[in-house]
Amino acid sequence: MIASYVGENDIFEKQFLSGELEVELVPQGTFSERIRAGGAGIPAFYTPTGVGTLIAEGKDQREFDGKPYILERALKADFALIKAWKGDAYGNLVYRKTTRNFNPMMATAAKITIAEVEEIVPLGTLDPDQIHTPGIFVKRIIQGLRYEKRIENKTVSP
Repeated sequence: MIASYVGENDIFEKQFLSGELEVELVPQGTFSERIRAGGAGIPAFYTPTGVGTLIAEGKDQREFDGKPYILERALKADFALIKAWKGDAYGNLVYRKTTRNFNPMMATAAKITIAEVEEIVPLGTLDPDQIHTPGIFVKRIIQGLRYEKRIENKTVSP
């Protein structure tokens, strides 16, 4: 598993601790750029992030303008399961808030993108200037029913 954050997933934790799952933790900006590069057809890129740390071990390092950089390979996927706010039957998608962080890039970096949307709207309803992911990247679209945001934990001070 390649990730920048693993959250509070009990199954993931058990698999990792038992050695059943190998994990590569990546700085979030690097993770995002690796996905973007995969979708853009760029096989790899150099970044200063991670130079001199464990992240750099075993990676090609070069100097540009007197500054060290490490080579990061692009990320592509067979499948992308993404979440959007609205979509139409053509697969055009509109996101809200933080769902714009990775979903648009991941849709371009996968062979098959499956989008779950809160609402499927009639064709022609979405303003073309507001579409974040064009339907050309989406192979399947489904409307979800219930949404629970488990990453958010309410805390109250006494």
